[in-house]
Formats: sequence, structure tokens, C-alpha cells
Amino acid sequence: MTHETPEMPEAKESLASHAPDTSSKTSLSVEAQMRRVSRRSFLWAGGAIASVIGFREWLASRPQVDGIPYPFRRTLQFNEKVGRALFRPTSLAPTFPANLAGEPRANGGYGLQSELDIDNWDLSVEGGYGSKEPLSLTLKDIKSLPRVEMTTELKCIEGWSQVVTWAGVRLSDFMTKHPPMPKNSLPPDIVLRPQDLPDYVGLATPDGEYYVGLDRESALHPQTLLCYEMNGKPLTKEHGAPLRLVIPVKYGIKNIKRIGVLRYTNERPADYWAEAGYDWYSGL
Repeated sequence: MTHETPEMPEAKESLASHAPDTSSKTSLSVEAQMRRVSRRSFLWAGGAIASVIGFREWLASRPQVDGIPYPFRRTLQFNEKVGRALFRPTSLAPTFPANLAGEPRANGGYGLQSELDIDNWDLSVEGGYGSKEPLSLTLKDIKSLPRVEMTTELKCIEGWSQVVTWAGVRLSDFMTKHPPMPKNSLPPDIVLRPQDLPDYVGLATPDGEYYVGLDRESALHPQTLLCYEMNGKPLTKEHGAPLRLVIPVKYGIKNIKRIGVLRYTNERPADYWAEAGYDWYSGL
């Protein structure tokens, strides 16, 4: 038979009285760690703020290119190179059933403030083939070209979009009828030798207040229209009557209203919103 030794209360009390007090040490250790973390966080935050301030000062000292600091413009130019490399004339913007069409917001009144007599309006075409003087065309002249209707989505840089049914003439058909002066001595050929054509098309309102530039590939895209109707009716003044650009492969800022001048050029045209810091290419 085994006998258990009974516990001795006095012994337990004696051991407890001599045990180290770890609770206070643990508390001090946690406080010390917290102080070290707080110091590190403060140093990191201070360093981050100093870096931001330094970057802003450096950025402000950079030369401006088309209205924004050079590094930002270089980034936009890189994005444009990627967009142009991926662009294909056969890549079409989505089309929609006509019953989904609605009226888009009448954003942007630039170039629309002056009075306009639509009956006496004309389009001035500069840089045309076989003429040193600008060509003057009426709306009737433009409507004599094949009519094209499409229901596409107008996308605004503000974030909203609207499906709209447009009608007009393809800019490529217009350029076939009224071609630009080519870069060489050969007659212009929109289909077989598009590379011989000027690199850009510039468009502006009659008063010159609003203006956009298009690369040649986008101008020749089959969905790029010189538009005179919206949702089965003639354009209203706030939507660009009598003639506007519709180009669904670009954001709305490129869809210039009330076109008064069309210019063929090998020099990159000025662009209203690009000068305000936006992307010149503005591709979707």
C-alpha cells in the first residue's frame, strides 16, 4: 500500500512568497515595445511626408509640356503609344439595338456660345488635294455622300455613358471625296495607300474656341462619322448642329460639336483638353 504525502499549506505559501513578480515586468516590456513602435511609426510617417513634399517640389520644378509637368506628359505619351500599337481599324466599338438609344447630356458649351445661322453655315476644308485655298462645303454637299446610321455608346470622361443612334457620313468617305494632299507626288488613295496621307486631322468650331486632333488611323476608322442627325432627328444646337464628330473609339471630349473647320496636317494638331492636362489620344 502506498501512502500519499499530504500537501503542506505552509510550504505552498513559502514558495509563492519567493516566486518572481512577472506581471509588472511584462507590463513594462509591452510599454517599451509600444514606445519603440510609436517612434518607428512616427519616423516612417515623417519620412513619407517629407518624400511627398520633396516629390511635389521636384514635380513643380519640371518644365511644362502642353499644360502639365513633363513626367505626367511622358506617362500620357507612353499610354498613347501602347493604345496606338493595339489599335486596329477592324476593331469596332459595340453597337446596340436602336430602342436602347436616348438623349445624352449636353455637356460642353465651348465653341457653341456665338450665334449661328445654320442655313448659311459651311465647312472649311484646309490642306485638300489640288487646291491651295480652303474648300467651302455646305451641309447639302456633305449629305450627298452615303448616309450611315449606327447606334453606339457615347462615353464621357466624367464617368457617365449613353447609347445614341447617330446618322451622318463616314469621315473616310468624306476623305475619299475630298482627299488631303498626300506626302508624295502620287495621287491620294484612301484605301490602298493610307500611309501616304497626312498623319493627322484637326477640327475646330467656327469661332476656334474648341478644337480637337485625330490621328490618321482613328479618322479613317469605319465608325468615325461626320454626324448631322441624332436619334432620327436633326442635331439640336446644344448637341452640335449642324455637324459634329462622332467617334465611339474615343472619349466624348474628342466628339467635337459644331464643326466649322477641318484641316489635314502632318503636324500634330492642338487639342483643347490635352492642353488642360488630359490625354491627347483619349482612346477607349
